[in-house]
Amino acid sequence: MFGFLRCYVLLAVAASAAGHRPAGYTAEQLATYVWVGQGLLAVIGLWGWTELADRIRTGDIAADLLRPVPPLAGFLAADLGRALHGMATRFVPPLVAGAIFFPLHTPTRWQTVPLFALSIVLAVVICFACRFVVNATAYWLHDARGPITLWTLSAGVLGGLYFPLRLLPEDLTVALWVATPLPSLLQAPLDVIAERDGPALQAGLVALQVLWAVVMLTVGALVQRRAERRLVVQGG
Repeated sequence: MFGFLRCYVLLAVAASAAGHRPAGYTAEQLATYVWVGQGLLAVIGLWGWTELADRIRTGDIAADLLRPVPPLAGFLAADLGRALHGMATRFVPPLVAGAIFFPLHTPTRWQTVPLFALSIVLAVVICFACRFVVNATAYWLHDARGPITLWTLSAGVLGGLYFPLRLLPEDLTVALWVATPLPSLLQAPLDVIAERDGPALQAGLVALQVLWAVVMLTVGALVQRRAERRLVVQGG
């Protein structure tokens, strides 16, 4: 139902825009944006993960620190497995539903599909790293519900879930792309598969995702290292 609501709203925007191309999207590209985004929700996993914060709160994180694999790598491996399962079971049904009721954009460039696949992997890694950092605030706050709630509110809006960020003023859009990793979560892979941009910019979006993946994993490792210096296990 959420997919139908979003799609009809964006199609109405396209119908009323000059040239029927709001922010450079055709109606078919907007429909593709919506339904591929619906399929990626379970793959990217924007919300619902509080395992690290819960283990910090209960003190179970102490067992994780005794394992040969660092917590960041261990949780990342599990999240990649979760994303692969989501891709196998949850990605196709929304896409099929959208294709039945709406005309979708079919990729016309050979590089679009491999770039899209790589973009999805990078989006999963970036999203995990962001969630890891947000959950890690529990090392200092003990109760991380505040940061997690803020993440839940901002990830969808600024990640491109509810509407394409290209509909915002250009200066604001560029600032979001450059200053935050959030557009790399959904906006980047959806723009790649919708072929909103030319081949060079299409590849540039994926390159930006690579940069943000490295940055956020580095931040996650630094936060974890800093936290281990002052960790107090509850009850012990």
